[in-house]
Parts: sequence; structure tokens; C-alpha cells
Amino acid sequence: MRTRARPLTVVAILAAGAIGLIGSTQTWAVATLADGDLPVSGAIAVPVLQPLMLTALALGLVLTLVGRVLRYVLGALAVVVAGAVIALSAPMLGAPPLSAVAPAVTERTGLAGTEAVAGVVHDVAATPWPLVTIVAAVVLGLAGLAVLATAHQWTRGGRRYAATAEPVARTEDTTLDAVDSWDDLSRGDDPTR
Repeated sequence: MRTRARPLTVVAILAAGAIGLIGSTQTWAVATLADGDLPVSGAIAVPVLQPLMLTALALGLVLTLVGRVLRYVLGALAVVVAGAVIALSAPMLGAPPLSAVAPAVTERTGLAGTEAVAGVVHDVAATPWPLVTIVAAVVLGLAGLAVLATAHQWTRGGRRYAATAEPVARTEDTTLDAVDSWDDLSRGDDPTR
């Protein structure tokens, strides 16, 4: 399990972020008005849903590059983001609140305010997408907990490319060729010495 913890956790975070982001673009509620039905997307019902899911996607990508301390920070951040998504999406299950569809109703009818919107909305029905997004957030939270539990076992991503050899000491009588000059520049040494 030690070798598979990292890729499984990263894939779970990326998948949860992608599913949540896709879910935010789908219809979460349908408001019934006098002149027909008005679909309301997840991004309108929960305005911070897309930024939170984009955070989860970025977190999954960055997690592959950072050291041990930042892995713990990012694991905790994944749990916090998951909790926020669950808390904000849970009211949309069952009968969504009128406040979730109010921006879409205001845009369509021009009526603003709680009483005015309540006067034109006859019914608000939920779709399965809030539940799908909550499940994605649960997966994100569990993956964040897995990061916290296994981060100490992960190898560092950038070690393969780190310079391990010490620079070669040159004597004064050694002549520099073009390759040596480029090597000096790569190490940050002054090639004009």
C-alpha cells in the first residue's frame, strides 16, 4: 500500500475536484414560475462552488510537487474544502431554499428582494447534482485524510532532478572549453574568472 498511496490519493483528489467542477455547471434546482420552469445551475445556487472545486484540482496537482510539510498543509486544506462544499451543498438536497434560486429569478424577471421573488416562484425542485457533488466532496475529504495519514511515506517529487554532485575544483592552469563554461553557468558560477 505504501507505493500506491500517493498516486491513488492524488487521483482521488483530482477526480473529486473534476466531478465537483462538472457538477457546478449542471442544473441543481428547477424553479417553477408562472411562465415556465427556470433551471438553476450549481454555480448560481452555491456561488463559491466553482472556486472551491478549482482549489481542489490545483491542490491535487501541487500535491505531487511539494515536500512533507506542505503535504500536511494541503491534506488539511483538502479536508477544509470538502467540509465547506458539503456544508454549502447540503441545503440543496430535498427542497432547495428560495435564496438559492433568487439570483436566477431576479435575472429573468427583474424582481429583486425576498418577498418579490417568493411571489413569482411557485415551487423549487432539486435535481441529483447536489448529491453527486456532495459525494465528490466526501471523496475529497477522505483523500485529504489519506494525505494526512500517509504523507510521511511519500518520496519527494523533485529529487530526481536535484544536483547531488559537488562542483569540481579546478586548478589555475586548467583551460576552460565551451562545455566547461556552460557547466559553470548551470551551477551559477562566474565563467569569466
